Amino acid sequence: MAADLRLSELKLPLDHGDADLRRLICRRLALSADALRGYRIVRRSVDARRREAISVVYCVDLDLALAPSARRRLLRRFAADPHLRPTPDDRYRWVARSDGPQFGNRPVVVGAGPCGYFAALLLAQMGLPPLLLERGRPVKQRTQDTFGFWRGQRPLDPESNAQFGEGGAGTFSDGKLYSQVSESPALIRKVLEELVAAGANPEILTLHRPHIGTFKLATVVRGLRQRIEELGGEVRFGARLVGLDLDPTSRTLRGLTLDDGSHIVAEHLVLAIGHSARDTFAMLHDQGVAMESKPFAIGVRIEHPQGLIDRCRWGSSAGHPLLGAAEYKLVHHSKRTPSQAARSAWSFCMCPGGLVVAATSEQEGVVTNGMSQHSRNERNANSALVVNVEREDVLPWESFPGDPLAGVAFQRHWERQAFIAGGGDYRAPAQWLEDFLACKPSDDATVIGVPASYQPGIRLGSLDGCLPTWVLATLREALPAFERTLPGFCSSGSLLTGVETRTSSPLRLLRDPVSLQSCNTPGLYPAGEGGGHAGGILSAAIDGIRVAEAIAITRLRPQHPGDRKNT
Repeated sequence: MAADLRLSELKLPLDHGDADLRRLICRRLALSADALRGYRIVRRSVDARRREAISVVYCVDLDLALAPSARRRLLRRFAADPHLRPTPDDRYRWVARSDGPQFGNRPVVVGAGPCGYFAALLLAQMGLPPLLLERGRPVKQRTQDTFGFWRGQRPLDPESNAQFGEGGAGTFSDGKLYSQVSESPALIRKVLEELVAAGANPEILTLHRPHIGTFKLATVVRGLRQRIEELGGEVRFGARLVGLDLDPTSRTLRGLTLDDGSHIVAEHLVLAIGHSARDTFAMLHDQGVAMESKPFAIGVRIEHPQGLIDRCRWGSSAGHPLLGAAEYKLVHHSKRTPSQAARSAWSFCMCPGGLVVAATSEQEGVVTNGMSQHSRNERNANSALVVNVEREDVLPWESFPGDPLAGVAFQRHWERQAFIAGGGDYRAPAQWLEDFLACKPSDDATVIGVPASYQPGIRLGSLDGCLPTWVLATLREALPAFERTLPGFCSSGSLLTGVETRTSSPLRLLRDPVSLQSCNTPGLYPAGEGGGHAGGILSAAIDGIRVAEAIAITRLRPQHPGDRKNT
């Protein structure tokens, strides 16, 4: 379709059809029906600020049967209206590309999560087919290992679980494809189109808050692997990075060592290791790679009946097929005295119609996370409720002043406390919300509430020993505020399950802002969530693309010298 004008903020009631949208477009632009040859939906979202009058909001690209002079008059007439503009060019532009054979050692990518897979895919598409190394197992075997552990049928495998394996930590999640920070439209479009080409539902191209869902994600990551291999890349599983080969004088990367003792020569290494690769963080620290601690967040998971959240958000429209399972986003800034640190509590990784899942990757630790299938049709809604952890909070866990691994020790401590409180068998400690607010332990007789979805199971009691006192206090202050924002949130029978510690990496691997190489180890490209440079599937994938571009610019002559329109 030859669309050259984009019209946004087209609002219609829930029950509408294609003819209603066409009439609205013509009415907004004062055009005859014949002038509108067609349209393409760019974005569809829901405006639920008034529960009694929920509307669907469209942004569309238009194909108009207008002469050039009539088009110019239309644009002049709407010059003051920000909702009608020429269609922006959001095509992805290659910074470099080669169609011929490449010489020298191939780039290496470590980690088969969204960052690693998109770095590998883009390198292959630019003519630099890489070697991709993943410590875990392919997604089919990984799913069997992970679900087997959840169901009590298999022991925890530290190399194949909810954190490690093909697809990364995001595979067992809701598969959200939106970011909290502004990203390049061209890069967003590139990621979404590649995901669709790999098997994702095309609706992710138009939904305002798209998601894929766990089982769909498993299909998509296999599709990404196939595309990388078709372009000449190689993917190896069960290959854990244990060392770097650095020039003793310049610290320039020369290669890497795997856990089987093999050595791989490499001048360009993308580190897309994820936020839970704690042994790799320690190895990098021992080898002097520049890093620093950074803030993160910890807390609990909260579960409600999904129907309750639907009614809270949608009112009488709950259950409408255009709405689906309702989400929420909540934040509370704590009251404090001048001597107290600034604290906030917020909802994180909200999973409508989903499950609370076991996300530990280490023995004798309990970690929670949330996941949803694409249908979001489980009976419970769940979300993390987390509180910020600042650098000064982890000082008691430092082995020496300035230790960048202090946050890792801090996380481990509370995961171990949750393991003990849960009974030492990977059950998670849990508490009814009203008991938590009243500071009294829960037991099976206290409340009959929402059925816990967490596997391998929960142990009712108190969460007070599973989190720092200031986290508990901030959550107890925030929950009544959340109730005021979303009436029913603190209803009887809501369940808290602990602990959520893996919200993001507790450290950042420092890199040059232009070359994206490690600040003190040339040839090493820290990337994605593990490097502290992304948060979530979309931003991690985009960071993988940017790092691939940076490598290609050093290896290939740029097609558009100095042109970085994608970023």
